[in-house]
Amino acid sequence: MTILRWMSRGLVAAATLASVAGAAVAQEVTLRVHHFLPPMSPAHQGFIEPWANAVMEQSEGRIAVEIYPAMQLGGSPVSLYDQARDGVVDVVWTLAGYTPGRFPISEVFEMPFMAASGEATSRAAWRFYDRHLREEFGDVHIVMLHVHGPGLFHIRGAEVASIDDLDGLTVRAPTRVINRALELLGAEPVGMPVPAVPEAISRGVIDGTVLPWEVTRALRLAELVDSHSAFAGDRGLYTASFVFAMNKDTYAGLPDDLRAVIDANSGIEMAAMMGRAMDRADLPAFDAAVDAGNSIIDLPESERARAEGILQPIIDDWVAAMNDRGLDGAALLDEARTLIAEEVAALADQ
Repeated sequence: MTILRWMSRGLVAAATLASVAGAAVAQEVTLRVHHFLPPMSPAHQGFIEPWANAVMEQSEGRIAVEIYPAMQLGGSPVSLYDQARDGVVDVVWTLAGYTPGRFPISEVFEMPFMAASGEATSRAAWRFYDRHLREEFGDVHIVMLHVHGPGLFHIRGAEVASIDDLDGLTVRAPTRVINRALELLGAEPVGMPVPAVPEAISRGVIDGTVLPWEVTRALRLAELVDSHSAFAGDRGLYTASFVFAMNKDTYAGLPDDLRAVIDANSGIEMAAMMGRAMDRADLPAFDAAVDAGNSIIDLPESERARAEGILQPIIDDWVAAMNDRGLDGAALLDEARTLIAEEVAALADQ
């Protein structure tokens, strides 16, 4: 689907949502939500649109929500956080790592082999945010913070059946942590926002990318690559941190009862909702790769052990950097791991 068709669908969705809000009561507030993925993406369909509908319904039409996917309001994905901070738009959904080094404490969830499922790790990430990250994201109002499910390799051409096969491959990375991980594993990392990935692969600018399964379907990535490689084990190679953030003045300027509507649609259950949406989208994306005839490769435990050893300096350096900030890096790392383990166990008991 072309970007123009993505945009037209997004504009129809925005207009529809606004008309629903105005059906019963004249709206008092219009929230413009801006993000970087197409409207068929799991993030848009599985969280952003349901969130907008819930806010409009619970406000009885007094809040209208207009959603603008695929950067329709201008700028690039790396500018989204500042758009929310500066009031260019009211709400954004974006990747924290698109602004390298700006949110260093939150990078704990991007450490190699930290991530479990999207839901479990997102619940853990919100709990960690509530204890340690409010100041780091203090120039916006955080509605929800989450991560995606475990990321893996998607490669065009030669298959990655061992770490050695990464040698010399150009692979897109989403954040500075993953950029360094790819470099240590022998690849040549290329930083770029995810919307640029399909064209970069099709033009041969990169050999592949690391991504979770869920987003690959919206990008039609299975049609562009030949193989998909993941490490064995119950923790993925990486994940990335996202924020659903509102301009502070927009939030503060709401009447108390409308602010309560936003509060009711914020926090850990919203993080879990996004995590579930991403987890559920993994299977059809996996099936699309199988249907395309692509190779699905499970890197064995021995390769995972090698990778853990190779990537340990990333963890050590993050701990040292936190210590330099006057924090206890090892304790923060252990806490994040414990929170993930607790959420994994809690979900298993349900």
